[in-house]
Amino acid sequence: QVMLVESGGGLVQAGGSLRLSCAASGRTFSIYAMGWFRQDSGKEREFVAATSSGAGALYADSVKGRFTISRDNAKNTVYLQMNSLKPEDTAIYYCAAASSLGFSAPQYDYWGQGTQVTVSS
Repeated sequence: QVMLVESGGGLVQAGGSLRLSCAASGRTFSIYAMGWFRQDSGKEREFVAATSSGAGALYADSVKGRFTISRDNAKNTVYLQMNSLKPEDTAIYYCAAASSLGFSAPQYDYWGQGTQVTVSS
């Protein structure tokens, strides 16, 4: 089993920045693709960004140029740097692990509990 714990969420004004962290434990972190998803009230969970066990990365069009996903395998941690935040970025952000890189939630095997990000106008 893989355990994932998100942190770094909070309240920020539009235009501000936050960095989310996801700490993994239980298995060899470096072999997993890691993704970030988000879900706002009344909406379906949507893909945000993902990084492979190598150097590959994927981003949703809505966050390209503003968000950056990175990983530190030595610390078993994946990050999501969020800049130029907008009110529409408000959601619960979830970290997830998969055997391969992708943007589809069902392919991810392990999920964290989520961390709330609220962007005020």
